[in-house]
Amino acid sequence: MSAKPFVRLLLIAGLLPAMLVLSPVAFALVALLIGTAALFVGLIGSTVGAMAAATGLLLTFLASCASPTVAPPTPQPPAKVDTGLDRMERLALTANRCWFKTRDPAFASYSIAPELSSFSGRPRFLLVPRSRMEARPLLVVEGRAGSAEVETYGPLLQTPLRARVEGDMARWKAGSGECSA
Repeated sequence: MSAKPFVRLLLIAGLLPAMLVLSPVAFALVALLIGTAALFVGLIGSTVGAMAAATGLLLTFLASCASPTVAPPTPQPPAKVDTGLDRMERLALTANRCWFKTRDPAFASYSIAPELSSFSGRPRFLLVPRSRMEARPLLVVEGRAGSAEVETYGPLLQTPLRARVEGDMARWKAGSGECSA
């Protein structure tokens, strides 16, 4: 056996593992070509042909075991359920900042009572008389799970403060954090 075919065989055998990593499909095609060529050479009866045929079959087997690298699926964040809590928390904080922290005289006789952790799916906050937190609420601002709707009701809406409360709520529901119109 001459050295040239053996050197070529070693060179090809050395390059094939790199092809397996880079492209299993290309590796399989090259291995199939080598196997087919080796089969024809092997029919002639050459020792090199028999070695090439065995190498081609081995490479074809290895190619069938190789799988293309697939990136793992990116985890999707769980779908966020709209409980209305975020919206009502933002409204309660804005109402507290604008009506009470600024010491607005229109709201001086009231206190805010947040009830945001509601199991009924209706987070809300209340305006109650300042000196009696346990008293019946004078204003209820209530959100609803899965809806952008915010309801306001209570006896305070029968007073001159109605326009102010409704104007502030409409502005804050629209996303503004400004205290005055």
